[in-house]
Amino acid sequence: MPKCRRCHHPIEASAIACPHCQTVLKAYGHPGITVYRATVEEPLCYSCVYHEDDTCTFPQRPDARQCTLYQDKFQQHQPVNLPYLSWGKRVRLWSQRSWSLLIILAIIFFSVLLALR
Repeated sequence: MPKCRRCHHPIEASAIACPHCQTVLKAYGHPGITVYRATVEEPLCYSCVYHEDDTCTFPQRPDARQCTLYQDKFQQHQPVNLPYLSWGKRVRLWSQRSWSLLIILAIIFFSVLLALR
């Protein structure tokens, strides 16, 4: 069972706020997103991966005391192992996501065919 980062009481994994100290643990409206809070006087940004590589778009940067995108640069992050996809599956997934582009390409192709006649 996880513990609250502030008061260290056990809490349910799905809890949005700690029932003991009322600390917000999950982002409002998005119970699956964790809210990270600075526990020391230094803001979160100085130890965040996104601040280091300058890809952070958080408006409170570089003085953010809480953040939902925080990734600690001192922890080893495991790369996500994506399953191997064959070319056929890749093409099928791409075509499902890009069906409007495929329609435009088909219209251009048939226009060129008609123009060549």
